[in-house]
Amino acid sequence: MRVSFDLGEQDLKHFRLIMQKARQAAKQFGPDEIIEATHKLLEEVRGAKVPNFIRERLEKLEAMTNMLTDEEWRLPKEEISRVLNALAYFTEPEDLIPDHIPGLGFLDDAIMVELVVRELKHEIDAYADFCTFRREEDQRRKKLGKGDQVTRDEWLDSRRVQLHSRMRKRRRSDKRHRTGNERSPFSLF
Repeated sequence: MRVSFDLGEQDLKHFRLIMQKARQAAKQFGPDEIIEATHKLLEEVRGAKVPNFIRERLEKLEAMTNMLTDEEWRLPKEEISRVLNALAYFTEPEDLIPDHIPGLGFLDDAIMVELVVRELKHEIDAYADFCTFRREEDQRRKKLGKGDQVTRDEWLDSRRVQLHSRMRKRRRSDKRHRTGNERSPFSLF
């Protein structure tokens, strides 16, 4: 069975308001507490019987928290703030739909994740590319053996700089393609 729905501008406005309130409330929390709250939600989802479409969306949170905790990724401060702002909603103990309601309890979280993932698309894509590059380059260099003149930090740094630059360019390009002060259909920031 397939269930789908569209969020109109009023619906999105409602979610933006909820996100603003969550950000205000989350100001009392540090980055580690925001990440911990997100991990707690992920654990709850993994331990609950939820529809696959909810599980799939909520598991995207893991990539966002990994971006913040991966020491080799070294996300710049501006992007750290964007990701933490996106995760702020998940520090709120009171959801629109209480998590304990079977089948639907995590629906509001899944909707918010979907909106946030669309907003952070370039950051998430760049991080995924970095992880793929790191894994493949590690494997390639293991096959080559010793004798490599370039250190792991050097080749990771080179790729990281490229991907951070690409991420910012794409985000700026998205902003230029919007007219005036209009937000993208999913803009939460």
